[in-house]
Amino acid sequence: MRKMRLSSLASAALVGTLAAASPVSAQDATWRPFVSVTPFFESEADLDRGGDFSFRGVLLRAGTSRGFGAGNRAGVVFSYDYYDSSFSSPVSFGGVAPWNNVQHYGVGAPLAFALGEGWTLGLAPSVDWFKENGARTGDSLVWGATVSAIRASSDGNRLGLGVAAFAHIEDTKVFPVVIIDWRLSDRWRLVNPLASGPTGPAGLELDYRFDNDWSLGIGGAFRVTRFRLSESGPVSNGVGEISGVPVFLRATRNLESLTLSLYLGAVANGRLRVEDPTGNLLREDDFDLAPLVGLSLSGSF
Repeated sequence: MRKMRLSSLASAALVGTLAAASPVSAQDATWRPFVSVTPFFESEADLDRGGDFSFRGVLLRAGTSRGFGAGNRAGVVFSYDYYDSSFSSPVSFGGVAPWNNVQHYGVGAPLAFALGEGWTLGLAPSVDWFKENGARTGDSLVWGATVSAIRASSDGNRLGLGVAAFAHIEDTKVFPVVIIDWRLSDRWRLVNPLASGPTGPAGLELDYRFDNDWSLGIGGAFRVTRFRLSESGPVSNGVGEISGVPVFLRATRNLESLTLSLYLGAVANGRLRVEDPTGNLLREDDFDLAPLVGLSLSGSF
């Protein structure tokens, strides 16, 4: 049975990527909990001005969603991420690690309203905190919402456009959102990357499905992680940012109510930034192609 994915916009890169929610039938009238856990590792990459950088972490999502009939749906998504950065003699940052461990936690409330003739209006407000250990929680708040309109054709293809607006840490972002789930043939589809994966869904993926519950995908995405820095760090109460373009190959196995995905790839166009407490750039450096490996386990019950 073909199912629809209920998604929310959670700020985790560019402050905002569509956060994972459970696959849920539009006519499912019961609350269905879901959970996902995704550890990932980006191996050591050289910084352009000297030194090197590596990045690892784990992404956790949990929540519940429900159909209310006539194509209307609602849910709630809780997010927790833990990131660990390692630096070796970073010249651009004075030879000192600009940050260490970073945490993100937040909650989103995705809603979908059927408008008729295949159209659905989506609204996904969220509130999040992104902070290095030792940073002020009150200065780490990110909040906003995305609004989208999605058109489903009679053959099940879906295409949507939206706009997201978020008050970031010393920044405000307004950017377009593209939602796609387009069947090219019986086996090939063009989709957004899995929201529970280490790349985030802000990109495109070409997916091939086998007969035995296996699928393969190849794609790319854009990812930004922006966070408040510790009060006791090199730039007290400043802002840190890690950005890049993950390019990946994904292998997925569906196991009843569980889905297991393995990611292999690399992060291109990587960049690190440090800003002062009001968002003015102090230092930045690019890092070379960084190999990426990740594993994502998700399930609905």
